[in-house]
Amino acid sequence: MTKIQEFNELHTSQDILFIGNAWDLLSALVLEKAGFKAIGTTSWGIANSLGYADGECIDFDRHLGIIQTITGNVNIPVSADIEAGYSEDIDTIIHHVLRTADVGVAGINIEDSLKIKMGLRETKDHSRLLTKMRMALDQNGFKNFYINARTDTYLQSNTPFLETIERGKAYVESGASGIFVPGLTKEEEIKEIALNIEAPLNILSLPGLTNCQKLKELGVKRFSFGNAFSDKVIAYMEKNAAQLLESKDTALLYKD
Repeated sequence: MTKIQEFNELHTSQDILFIGNAWDLLSALVLEKAGFKAIGTTSWGIANSLGYADGECIDFDRHLGIIQTITGNVNIPVSADIEAGYSEDIDTIIHHVLRTADVGVAGINIEDSLKIKMGLRETKDHSRLLTKMRMALDQNGFKNFYINARTDTYLQSNTPFLETIERGKAYVESGASGIFVPGLTKEEEIKEIALNIEAPLNILSLPGLTNCQKLKELGVKRFSFGNAFSDKVIAYMEKNAAQLLESKDTALLYKD
């Protein structure tokens, strides 16, 4: 079974896919060792680890190099967060998607947010992009490659619930494998969106939205924690570094 097939099956099993978000090889190996069945890279975490803000501020080749290092050293499927494709040009975005597939990932997250300015791509424009993306993947040996279409309606829209359903349906019809809705938190809305979109729904962990079993009951098929784990690790390092300098004593490094 290929990694693409394995990754697709993880979205159709009875269990919710709890995906671990990594930002470098070490974090990916830790997540794999812990028993996570798949890894999703976090663009926020990658950018932060290199001293950049999120939002396609890193050179695409540098970003892709980190993804390739992860895929080359873990044995579980990896999905790559490539934000909005690192371009405004459709052909360039598709080229970036194919290059990402070439390094061994089983899928990608691709979002409908604009990067140069606020707002979302028009539904028809993003749908057209997804259709061309699916065709290009199929024609280049990546059939059933997992396209997780992220919509930022709950981060930017005034009427996110209805727009999410509208966009989700259009994206699935255009070739998306699943729909990712960060910022969605209300249980009734999660349940309705899961029922109305005929593809696996991915939800992002937020305070108060943390339990896999509860989300499974609402119809969610995939749950990720984005940059929350990397933020937690960084905060722990900052706290311990400050304590080391203040105490001038390394005893804390040997405590459980």
